[in-house]
Amino acid sequence: MSREKEKMSVESGFVSVREIPGINPAMAEKLEAAGFVSAWTLVVARPEEVSEKTGIPVVTVQKIIENARKLLGIRFKTAREVKQERMNIGKITTGSKQLDELLGGGVETKTITEFYGEYGSGKTQLCHQLSVNVQLPPERGGLSGKAVYIDTEGTFRWERIEAMARALGLDPEQAMDNIYYIRAYNSDHQMSIVEELFSFVPKNNVKLVVVDSVTSHFRAEYPGREHLAERQQKLNAHLHQLLRLAEAYNVAVVVTNQVMARPDVFYGDPTQAVGGHVLAHVPGVRVHLKKARGNKRIARVVDAPHLPEGEAVFAITEEGIRDAEE
Repeated sequence: MSREKEKMSVESGFVSVREIPGINPAMAEKLEAAGFVSAWTLVVARPEEVSEKTGIPVVTVQKIIENARKLLGIRFKTAREVKQERMNIGKITTGSKQLDELLGGGVETKTITEFYGEYGSGKTQLCHQLSVNVQLPPERGGLSGKAVYIDTEGTFRWERIEAMARALGLDPEQAMDNIYYIRAYNSDHQMSIVEELFSFVPKNNVKLVVVDSVTSHFRAEYPGREHLAERQQKLNAHLHQLLRLAEAYNVAVVVTNQVMARPDVFYGDPTQAVGGHVLAHVPGVRVHLKKARGNKRIARVVDAPHLPEGEAVFAITEEGIRDAEE
């Protein structure tokens, strides 16, 4: 492959394993059969794991991964280079100016944004709205991209997508064609879907990945304290999988989460997000949603290293997420 073609391939986001120096066709076939279809899927995997799945010796795999890192430009960067990269981060409007302002301009790419709250607080409504808004051109607050919607609880409603798209002047049929929906039936299925996304996302111009909700299967399958460590370990692996996806392909990842009551809290808010320390540390932005009067909801930034703590009020209308009327 010529240097110019190689550069274009890297910049487009998807680099096939066949483009990595040192990989012959037989190796490429083994890697692709095991699910390692792009350079990124190799870079974020452990050499032992790749070797076990493909039968390629660990030493050879280590060399391949090293070549993949070089090809993708994974190296030390200056703070100035990091700043330049941050300037290229995209943002998706929520539909509410107040909420966008709270989030520093909208939901960011290259990170995980978590919306958590009790039933009816607006988590799924926000996911639907973002899945439509990502399709808008940048001048209207979108990324001219498509969305993947991973539904773990059966809460996805095409009727809302249709209404939200129509309210924005989009063709509802086309808007629905631009959202790839899949139901995840258990935690293993949920994780395997995300594995597939490492090749699916760059090939299909996906700019937003939604997981609604991220914890429900893990919580149901690993009940009680005796399964807590195993559950947290698996959930941690899943969240890092999503984070790698966000960083690798400059996409926004939005996850929703449930809350549980804390009987030991007597002052302040007695609810906390499910998932414990694992979910407290991985997402880049955590937003607590609460019901208010009528169709109003309150969003509060709980944790985000680049955002000040604050609150915003928004409304859920027939047309979608909007600013709350005074």
